[in-house]
Amino acid sequence: MFKSLLAATLLVLAWHAPLAQAGLFDDDEARRAVLDIRNRIDGLQRDLNTRMESKADKSSVLELANQNEQVRQEIAKLRGQVEVLTNDLANTQQRQKDFYVDLDARLRKLEPQQVTVDGQEVSVDQAEQKSYDAALAQFKGGDYRGAGAAFADFIRRYPRSSFLPSAQYWLGNAYYAQRDYRNAISAQQALVKNYPENPKASDALLNIASCYTELKDKPAAKKTLQTLISQYPNTPAAQTAKERLATLR
Repeated sequence: MFKSLLAATLLVLAWHAPLAQAGLFDDDEARRAVLDIRNRIDGLQRDLNTRMESKADKSSVLELANQNEQVRQEIAKLRGQVEVLTNDLANTQQRQKDFYVDLDARLRKLEPQQVTVDGQEVSVDQAEQKSYDAALAQFKGGDYRGAGAAFADFIRRYPRSSFLPSAQYWLGNAYYAQRDYRNAISAQQALVKNYPENPKASDALLNIASCYTELKDKPAAKKTLQTLISQYPNTPAAQTAKERLATLR
């Protein structure tokens, strides 16, 4: 009788051991395993009580006590396995929660964001935003060579970016700050040609005029200032252009 009982107990242990070691399994599966083990423990306990009550032969009391102790030890082991399973389940659930929180945070970092660029609400990739901000920070920090290289790289990598007109403008200013007036003119002309409605277009023309002045090309500087006043008459750059024209006469 008890041999079959012990065999069933050992079978439960053999079945449960891999689960205790694995630790990472489906929550529902883990809960079912815990409930099954608890049911088996309850069943073993009931069988013991029934057999103890029905065992009237005093000559078998010692044998019964030994068998009872063995089964009790197995039940204790099973209860220990339940504790391990319960703890593993709690740890697994916490790891899953942490994983999904971290995943959500990572995905949010990759999502485009709505920002205002040159007065317009646009969707901008975060890597794109970071690249532009880094280049602008270099310019504001006085690293004009580094800023020029960074803006040129930005224009190459993001040819359809909403930041492209601004990147073109600051590239021209980076060249100007390095006294590379020819490249500064080319950069600003690209802005005026491709984005004539951009708010920085008038300032780009003003910068072009400054470059021609530095190159001692007064006629070109004068013509650029006149174009600025004609095309963008109501801008602060146009007012500055009028003042400069007066000094060029």
